[in-house]
Amino acid sequence: MLSRTADHLFWMARYTERAENTARMLDVHVQTSMLPQSAEAAEKGWRAMLGISELQSAYDHHYGLLTKADVLDFMVRDPMNPSSIASCLKEARENARAVRGTLTTEVWETQNATWLDMQDKLGSGVLEQDPSHFFEWVKFRSHLSRGVTLGTMLKDEAVSFIRLGTFLERADNTARILDVKFHGAQSHELRQQIPRDFYYWAALLRSVSGFEIYRKVYRDVITPERIAELLMLRGDMPRSLLACMDEVVQNLADIRNDISADTERFAGKLHADLRFARIEDILSAGLHDTLTEFLEAIFELGNRISRDFLVPFAA
Repeated sequence: MLSRTADHLFWMARYTERAENTARMLDVHVQTSMLPQSAEAAEKGWRAMLGISELQSAYDHHYGLLTKADVLDFMVRDPMNPSSIASCLKEARENARAVRGTLTTEVWETQNATWLDMQDKLGSGVLEQDPSHFFEWVKFRSHLSRGVTLGTMLKDEAVSFIRLGTFLERADNTARILDVKFHGAQSHELRQQIPRDFYYWAALLRSVSGFEIYRKVYRDVITPERIAELLMLRGDMPRSLLACMDEVVQNLADIRNDISADTERFAGKLHADLRFARIEDILSAGLHDTLTEFLEAIFELGNRISRDFLVPFAA
């Protein structure tokens, strides 16, 4: 497969997944912001939202004072924000358009219709009237894109590059969500926060479709330690770090070439570190440090994949 074609497929998937992840985070935060809290706590929550995507400085440059309406506008429709939902869906559509001959008609039409429908929805004022309805629509369109891809495309290298982009993006996002909440907390401090933060922990689980899964797996009270274990080390949790790395390693093996052996080894080590880890050891060593190292490794893995398979980044 031509590297430029692989590049478009990879980034089409990453942008689609990024739009869904942003919608998930915003949806849960909009709902939890309705709980009784001080103005200071509310502002801290919205700043954490921006911090997850490393967008605080960009927001401050364009908007100045922080308000809920401005954060939503910035994260959803602002064309100056390359990580906004609108920007991501536009880039996903443009990457799909560039490789229409590689995609099935159904996959292309799904991407194109998502972009067109999004403009209509944002123009109708649904974000201001019922933001949760809009976020559910974004998540549904992402689910539809993945389903149509797996249901209509030949299981060849094209699908492997799409899956690779999806799960790299998902791993990065899950790690960021965990890091923002757990940053600076020690394991003995976490237990003291359970009553106060129950609704946030439940919201965090819902942001990754993990609330029902948590209840099924643990059948007990929600604790931060178990949330960290579920979202990092459970291979049967679809959005966990381990589940994402399972997919990354498998898809790298499916597309391997003459120069990708080192990249496969790098991904394999990252996968093994998660597969054989224990949450007690991670918390003892420091969850923030572990997640920071993981995010750095995911970034490096993305660069290696770009070097070995895709159109390299400009120097």
